[in-house]
Amino acid sequence: MTPEELSLAISACLKDAVSAGEIALAPADIPDAVRVERPKNRDHGDWATNIALQLAKAAGTNPRQLAGVLSDRLAAISGVSGVDIAGPGFLNITVDAAAAGALAKAIVEAGTAYGTNAALAGRTVNMEFVSANPTGPLHIGHTRWAALGDSIARVLRASGADVTAEYYINDAGSQMDVFANSVLSRLHGRDVPEGGYPGEYIADLGHEVLADHPDIRELTDVAALPVIRGAAYRAQLHDIKQTLAEFGVAFDVFFSEQELHDAGAIADAVARLREQGHVYDDGGAVWLRTTDFGDDKDRVLIRANGEPTYFAADAAYYLSKKDRGFTEKIYLLGADHHGYINRLKAIAAAAGDDPEVNIEVLIGQLVSVNGAKLSKRAGNIIELKDLISWLGKDAVRYSLARFPADSPLTLDPELLKKHSNENPVFYVQYAHARSRGAARNAVAAGVERHVDGRDAFDAALLDHATENELLSHLGSYPSIVAKAAELREPHRVARHLEVIAGAYHRWYDACRVAPLGEEAITDLNRTRLWLNDATSQVLANGLELLGVSAPERM
Repeated sequence: MTPEELSLAISACLKDAVSAGEIALAPADIPDAVRVERPKNRDHGDWATNIALQLAKAAGTNPRQLAGVLSDRLAAISGVSGVDIAGPGFLNITVDAAAAGALAKAIVEAGTAYGTNAALAGRTVNMEFVSANPTGPLHIGHTRWAALGDSIARVLRASGADVTAEYYINDAGSQMDVFANSVLSRLHGRDVPEGGYPGEYIADLGHEVLADHPDIRELTDVAALPVIRGAAYRAQLHDIKQTLAEFGVAFDVFFSEQELHDAGAIADAVARLREQGHVYDDGGAVWLRTTDFGDDKDRVLIRANGEPTYFAADAAYYLSKKDRGFTEKIYLLGADHHGYINRLKAIAAAAGDDPEVNIEVLIGQLVSVNGAKLSKRAGNIIELKDLISWLGKDAVRYSLARFPADSPLTLDPELLKKHSNENPVFYVQYAHARSRGAARNAVAAGVERHVDGRDAFDAALLDHATENELLSHLGSYPSIVAKAAELREPHRVARHLEVIAGAYHRWYDACRVAPLGEEAITDLNRTRLWLNDATSQVLANGLELLGVSAPERM
């Protein structure tokens, strides 16, 4: 019995109890599917639900009485071997071996869909992350959000949300002029101006500009600068996109700040916010009254000299997201951006949105790497490209995904390069590779999941203690994914994969899939192959959510 099947069975029991007059609930009060979870103490059963506590008030009864009605009906369902009422009205449900073992077949048949759910169905989310200035290569400061942002987007999609991953290109403002001047100086063999961008990559960009515009050195600086700015910007943005692709991070939209300015979106945003009654003029400048929404001071939108502030661009960008139909906007920002939280929420409120519903700002802590070499090419920073080539995409991504975003993190390269159980990513990937090896060996020995046109599967045979443990953790996987999406915490998936890997290794050591020597092939071997392949599938599905490969061999 899968958790989905049990969930539907509990809902059916509620409806039957209403029809029989045992409880008084309106049809709208009864969910189509009831949430079930693994109890913390497995001695309490296989599954638990608090549905009686949730519905008791609507039913006009106390939770234990409602639980008692449900307990009697659930106990009569095929596959349920016991139901206990705990505390104020929790239901602890135990299923028999055959019902528990049936999960293995259900997982294999579900394939890549196992673990997906509809918890966030109907939610339209814009998630912006990384958004590094296009004036240099991606470095370690961007690495954590690249990995976490992509994994959060994946778990949100796995839970039914419609997610657009977006990169905001900060291609407007004075830093782009400094960037262009730096490239111009290197093209002419001069040192970069004070405050300019150092690093050999500036010279490399100069060579790319020269390849596209061979006569660029013959132009005056005034004539050359806009050409250099455009060409160097495009080349650097291409490098950023290429690095993200190497890291397995995909964006649906690259949104240009400059296009906001060119389209008049800044002035439009100020006018719209003024219509809402939150804009005022003072000292020749235009202000947004953000203190009405919890900010520590009002913010300038347009300076007295007529120039828009970065905050004005932030407001226009938020309104763009709203206009594009995103009811939820998630911003992933670095550790030095705590001050932005109230400002962004104030923009949302001024735009008529609910800042507790329509906008979410996640702040991540810094990450460092022991022994990492600074990049001369990039100007004494640690490049993401170098991390990938040094430690590998999988090791970096998995390591960044297995910790909460708000925890400071130092990566240990020596650990990440170890081919041992000490290395978490190796531990999980090896479990997957081991399961695929077990499947190949079993098939080579003549063990197949289908025999004579039938599924050679007998769930009741999966009664070994290690099989019960493994099935338990495989069954918890969908609820882990749903919780990871709800809390924006993909590390929950990583940690659960490690639990599954441990359970698989213990099962592998205790239970054979392929027969030994001349032993006859039985349905026990065939059924265990289903369980083996179910484990492979869950590990692969979970690694995919983290942007990490599931190797067939190691």
